[in-house]
Amino acid sequence: MKDIEKRKSSGVRVAEGAVLVVVAVVGIVVAFAVLHTIVGFVWELVKVVVVVGLIGAALWFLGRRRRRR
Repeated sequence: MKDIEKRKSSGVRVAEGAVLVVVAVVGIVVAFAVLHTIVGFVWELVKVVVVVGLIGAALWFLGRRRRRR
């Protein structure tokens, strides 16, 4: 029995594992929130560009039509 050594745990303890999981989950949630915000800003920018383009195209078409008369 003297030959059996007590091994010290070099792995992750339960509390450390729990903290690791919590930090990972919070990181994922924050990453998705930031991504959602960035995508929201980009989508709003795309909508504004499309609306301005449509208004510009309509005004160009009306101006061209008036010149032909």
